Amino acid sequence: MTVLAFALSWLCGRYFVDYSFNALPMVEQNFSQCKTELARNTQTLIGFVPVKSMAVRLSEQLCADRTVSNQYGKVIIYFGSSMTEQVEFIAKGIADVILAKDIVVSAFKVKETHNYKPLVSFKAYNAYLIALREKPQLSKSYLLDKRIGLLDYPTSRSGHILPMQQFKILGLDVDNMNIVYGNTHSELRQLLLAGKVDMISSYWQAKDGQHLSEQYITPIAENIDGTKWYFKMSANNTELACALQSVLVADAVENQSGYFSEPNTYWQCERAPFNFIDRHHSDE
Repeated sequence: MTVLAFALSWLCGRYFVDYSFNALPMVEQNFSQCKTELARNTQTLIGFVPVKSMAVRLSEQLCADRTVSNQYGKVIIYFGSSMTEQVEFIAKGIADVILAKDIVVSAFKVKETHNYKPLVSFKAYNAYLIALREKPQLSKSYLLDKRIGLLDYPTSRSGHILPMQQFKILGLDVDNMNIVYGNTHSELRQLLLAGKVDMISSYWQAKDGQHLSEQYITPIAENIDGTKWYFKMSANNTELACALQSVLVADAVENQSGYFSEPNTYWQCERAPFNFIDRHHSDE
């Protein structure tokens, strides 16, 4: 996590000096939006996610939710893969709901400054080098001439940070390696199956077994903490927290992946009064 920690320390200095709450970040066309049934309401629910497909799904699902529709006239879900964008939305309290890593949440103390509360977390996962025809070897001589697919997403641990750290440990110069970047984990798999790379760095999911062999994966890290969904509790809006939690859990179950699997919830929403449950004390 050294690379991520260094980047965060630099960003912390930048944002604690220039700390404005007035405007949304300039993210041109990187959003999905929709109007709710209460379109005359001028309030907008703002979210931030890493990829476009998730932004499109969630904007549609949230606009269709009764509680969201009762409280907001519009939903806008921004998407972006850079750490700078994620920090922009959470450090300045712009996002009402955001998918973020704990290290970012802790670095900017957003629980204290903006009262961000967790909604949904996901189980720990492992990161692997995944190949099509042979088991990858963790050696300098083996990896040097291989075409390796990574995510063009510097805050992704399985797709970027961890393989980069492994290359450094092995004494490899990334500038001299044949690295091919993809935008999503699905795109990395497509590159591998199309023969455009020799291996990729990603997580393993059950459906991968349909086209790939578990014999040809090599672990590079285990028990990586997953990301969490956070909600900005600017008011004690427990009904909205429960509505968001329900939508996010349903989306995770419907779009199962090795990255967002086995969702854990933080809110008791079965009976009134709804309330936050400190069942994950170590997270708080």
